[in-house]
Amino acid sequence: MHTRTLNSLEFGKITEYLAGLCCSGVGRERALALAPLPDSEAVALAARLYEEAATWAARPVGDGGKGFSLAAFPDVGGLLHAAERPQSRPDADAFWALREVLRLAQSAQAAINTPEAPRHWPHLLELAQAAPMPVQLTAALSRCISDDGLIRDESSPELYRLRGELRRLHQSCMRKVKDFALQYNMLPYLQDEFMTLSSDRYVLPLKANFKGRMQGIIHDWSQTGETCYFEPMFLVEINNRLQELKHEEREEEQKVLAYLRDLLAAELPGAWAALDLLARLDVLQAMRRLADLYDGRCISLSPVEEGISLLEARHPLLALARSKNTGADKTAAAPVRPLDILLRPGERALVITGGNAGGKTVCLKTLGLVVAMTLSGLPVPAGKGSHLPWFNRMDAFIGDEQSLDDNVSTFTAQIDHLAKAWKHLDQHGLVLLDEFGAGTDPAQGAALAQAVLDELLDKHTFVLAATHFPALKSYALTREGARAASMLFDPATKKPLFKLAYGQVGASQALDVAREHGLPETIVHRAEHYLLQDGQDATALLGRLNDLAARREEELLVLRAEQEKARHAVQQSRERLEKERVRLHEEVRGKAAELMRAWKEGRATSKQALKEMSRLRASLAPAVEPETQSVLPKPQHFTPGQNVLHSVFNKRGVITDVDERRGRVRLDMNGVNLWAEMKDLRESGGQAPQAAPRSAVKRGTDESASLSLDLRGMRADQALAEVERFLDKALLAGFSEVEIVHGRGTGALRREVHEFLRGFPAVDRFVLAPEDRGGDGMTIVTFR
Repeated sequence: MHTRTLNSLEFGKITEYLAGLCCSGVGRERALALAPLPDSEAVALAARLYEEAATWAARPVGDGGKGFSLAAFPDVGGLLHAAERPQSRPDADAFWALREVLRLAQSAQAAINTPEAPRHWPHLLELAQAAPMPVQLTAALSRCISDDGLIRDESSPELYRLRGELRRLHQSCMRKVKDFALQYNMLPYLQDEFMTLSSDRYVLPLKANFKGRMQGIIHDWSQTGETCYFEPMFLVEINNRLQELKHEEREEEQKVLAYLRDLLAAELPGAWAALDLLARLDVLQAMRRLADLYDGRCISLSPVEEGISLLEARHPLLALARSKNTGADKTAAAPVRPLDILLRPGERALVITGGNAGGKTVCLKTLGLVVAMTLSGLPVPAGKGSHLPWFNRMDAFIGDEQSLDDNVSTFTAQIDHLAKAWKHLDQHGLVLLDEFGAGTDPAQGAALAQAVLDELLDKHTFVLAATHFPALKSYALTREGARAASMLFDPATKKPLFKLAYGQVGASQALDVAREHGLPETIVHRAEHYLLQDGQDATALLGRLNDLAARREEELLVLRAEQEKARHAVQQSRERLEKERVRLHEEVRGKAAELMRAWKEGRATSKQALKEMSRLRASLAPAVEPETQSVLPKPQHFTPGQNVLHSVFNKRGVITDVDERRGRVRLDMNGVNLWAEMKDLRESGGQAPQAAPRSAVKRGTDESASLSLDLRGMRADQALAEVERFLDKALLAGFSEVEIVHGRGTGALRREVHEFLRGFPAVDRFVLAPEDRGGDGMTIVTFR
């Protein structure tokens, strides 16, 4: 993408704003250097990295805390460049800065490399693991450099010894000076009772009029001349030894720095990787802050055939300017109106018309800047569902491009730039034309603009053109592959609405704009007179179209508000239903658990428990007439062996007993026996469950959960598949205990089932049934 295009779209202001949101110098440099990426894969990767970084940064950590947040860190790029030269000699301050960078990078890498990283932020994890961190260098810097930027005593044994001796020498010197002053009663001669340093030697601050009373060396005088810094003879030997120790200390410190320099040279790629990781995280954090300012997101790239769909797009710089205002200024500032910029499949050109100062150029710049930001991996202020094709080239012809230095006019500059770009344009190109051809004769300029659009459409190049030419207005309505759109204005106030109406063209509103900006009314009246004389005034017709489109936009806004209100009401209803469902689910589970406890404790038989369970299910059925639930006819009479459908449970069963007096029948539904009301039964066209093995029925029409499963007669693999399905359904139904009938036989099927149950995670325990319930032919399974 040409620098001229980025400059005309003011892309540099976006990168400057992004750089201002970075917390480090190296991050700001990276932000200012952002540019469109070379291919669609790189753009898609950058978008995924941004989304993953946002997920990683927002994840909860610990007791409700937030994730890793990058703080300011020093730029050690100069130190790393210098380390590539053998003669470099970094000081302790430089190594302190490097220590801070490496520590922060180590913390960031540890925060990224978590168990959930491969699933939630794999690309960010790959970035963090791109190069190994300099572990030895980090450990050495932590050991040798203190928090205040000095070399630690523990850096080397010799340095530890020397500094220990210096401290002992200092204490000895203080003691001797104090004893000397007391012995010779020197306190009246001293300006201060403590000794000090002068010329890196211990001295006494002696009053000037007493300087001849003792032997020693005067090193310096105070500015007033009342104090001389005096070294008594007994301190000379101590000071000499002090100088020797300090010289040895400096030499040892240089050895430590040389050791750190050699270690840095050995692990230089790791140090660069640490700095690169922090710089990338700094830019990603700045991108998240930028997106928060205008509710931005990274939009996806789509195939060229799907066209352009930019929903609720706002000009990024206008959105940022709006976000800067706070308090009263924000309420007073005009809102940024979103635009829907759409080119449907098969369309390549969008011709935008409408009044002056109506937003045509802003529309072009919005698309151009959003494209440039998207191709650079930046979030943009656009709505969800937006998508753009991959553009390998974008050329913008916006604004006055005349140059006195180059001796070219606006029209000449546009033609020159278009001619240079022409051979590079194809189906992956985008051209933005703002009033193209307006700098010359109107008839010739309009003809040239139409010819350019024709050729661009033949090249399948995407093009957005803003124009006032009447010829281009009719061209947009008739040319295949082109689409017309008009910037709307308020019919009453003649103010622009900054809305796009598709499928129509708009009037230029030049006279209204002139009147609004204070041009004398006599001039406007004369202009209207000349316009009527020419017979070219289609303002009334276009104004009528604008009024219809403006009313349609108002109706659409009302409909969207009602749709949002209805959606909100539906969401609230769903939430209430979900809460009620959870409550009923817990209630049923509690009652079912109570029934199971009663059965285990002998307070209820198995049949009583099943009867109570069926009654509990029936109580949850909707209290509506059976006719509204089933179109099957009621049976005229009931006889044992008859197939019926239980309309409440929606399950087939076989009548085993009839109680005419109470109006009920006994049903066998796949091994579950219960009494059912005759009014709840319908005729069933299916086969009786007895006509096939019970296991076949279990696999066929009965797909709900049951308390019992019969595996007799099945092969092992078939039986295990049935057991897995049966257990899953029982868990979903909230059962705490179920039965599996496998029969006695040789015991092979029982062993296979028990082996499977041992590995099933939801099974707490399983035991063989008592003899009165089947003995070793049945297994009772208890869930966790």
